[in-house]
Amino acid sequence: MANISVRGNSEAATIAVNGRFDFSVHSEFRGAYEKLLKEGASPVITIDMAGVDYVDSSALGMLLILRDRLGCDRARQRIINCSESVMEVFKVANFGQLFDIQA
Repeated sequence: MANISVRGNSEAATIAVNGRFDFSVHSEFRGAYEKLLKEGASPVITIDMAGVDYVDSSALGMLLILRDRLGCDRARQRIINCSESVMEVFKVANFGQLFDIQA
């Protein structure tokens, strides 16, 4: 099971995911970004995947929903610190066209 932590203010907002990024963290992940958006956090939200060891299709869906909430603007969301296996999933799903992804 994953653990979600949030750091954010009007200049920088980061949601860090650790462990398995799957449906089991759906409500926690959604709650994290909804809170940031409600509080008027940074216009850019960074998803830090340094601690992620597994990503499934529900995680991809959660990232797409976040993208929609941010207005489908690629510049408003970044995904960083991806492992090789996570990058492979993103590559297969063509997420590089939708998100700013950094290994």
